[in-house]
Amino acid sequence: MDEAVKGKVLSHIKSGDVVDLCKRLLRIPSFKTQEQKVARFLASYFQRRGYEVDFQEVEKGRYQTIAKLKGKGGGKSLMLNGHIDIDPLAMNWKRDPWVPVVEGDRLYGAGAFNMKGGVASMISAAEAIRKSGVSLDGDIILACVVGELQGGVGTVYALDQGIRSDMAIVAEPFGCSTIMTTHAGVIGMAINTLGYSRHITVREQGIDAIDKMMKVIHAVSQISLRHSPHPDLPGLPRINCGSIIGGRGRNHDLKGPNFVSDFCTSIWDVRIVPGQTAETVREDVRRLLERLGSDDSDLHWELEIPPPPQYKGVTVAMDPVDIPKDEFVVGAVARAFEQHSGESPGVIGALLPRSYAGNDTCHLWKAGIPCVLNGPGGDRNLDGEPDTFVYVSEMVKCAKTHALTALEVCNLAN
Repeated sequence: MDEAVKGKVLSHIKSGDVVDLCKRLLRIPSFKTQEQKVARFLASYFQRRGYEVDFQEVEKGRYQTIAKLKGKGGGKSLMLNGHIDIDPLAMNWKRDPWVPVVEGDRLYGAGAFNMKGGVASMISAAEAIRKSGVSLDGDIILACVVGELQGGVGTVYALDQGIRSDMAIVAEPFGCSTIMTTHAGVIGMAINTLGYSRHITVREQGIDAIDKMMKVIHAVSQISLRHSPHPDLPGLPRINCGSIIGGRGRNHDLKGPNFVSDFCTSIWDVRIVPGQTAETVREDVRRLLERLGSDDSDLHWELEIPPPPQYKGVTVAMDPVDIPKDEFVVGAVARAFEQHSGESPGVIGALLPRSYAGNDTCHLWKAGIPCVLNGPGGDRNLDGEPDTFVYVSEMVKCAKTHALTALEVCNLAN
């Protein structure tokens, strides 16, 4: 495609427009399982602009939006994938998390970093092509999915419903000059300890599930999981206990602190390398728990992989990914970045510590869709503020990269 066409498309990517769209997304809270309002906003946004819209009910009352900018036919398709669920808020925000504000090159707001900045970028890329009037042979699919923070619930659902593309970019916030192809797998895990509840006056007669859990947490936190080291992921595998709750009964009733707890649950996150699976992790943890039980006849436990859905954690396992760097989409994204920036990508492959995270490329790659990660960077202030931000300049650069990638990919003969 000639330079005039590329310039025409890029002229429709304006910083103010990208920021305005991102601000509109940031004003709508969308914690995991609570993404409906953002999904409805996006469905309306796309419908008003002539996209084909698939408004998918992933779970009862929980929706995600898949939009398609149709091509003329005969060309390859490109999916731009981003999740609309956001992380829980840390304490002590200095700004109102629901009132987005630009300070210099930073756009602050709840979910700006992970990953409404990326969603705004990928939508802006498609919008630039639509506004320019440039016709593509293939389709652009905008997958605004739910539940990535639960292991990729929304992308898995979309794939199960037959959503496919020839290639894909996932706009996770790893930096506009980063083309990530290698990352960890993610497994969610719950461990329960079972006790015997007795009143505080005779607590010696009980078995304290919380006390037993302390032993479990100490041991499992130091577990040596079987694996073959991966040179690009030297800090893996790793494991973290992020939540614990104990009380009476399987619902952890907290109204009886005068009784010994008889049920305690810990929720874990496990990051793994290629070659490890949910099953190998299950075997390793089970073997350790069996040893603990053999040393303590009062330690009774249950292991659940994935954890029950009521904990709203990772309910879908994410496999580790190591996508070959010679995949066409990798080169297409690199060429697109070079064309508008005049620079070579900073990273093609793994980026530490970002590659210790999981993401939806694992499900796309497993479904046979060559894919990469490329999205605008940001984070939280280095001085300890929990307020998260995305770089405005990187949102614009990623929108340009994704638009130029679409111009190349979607005009390849099918």
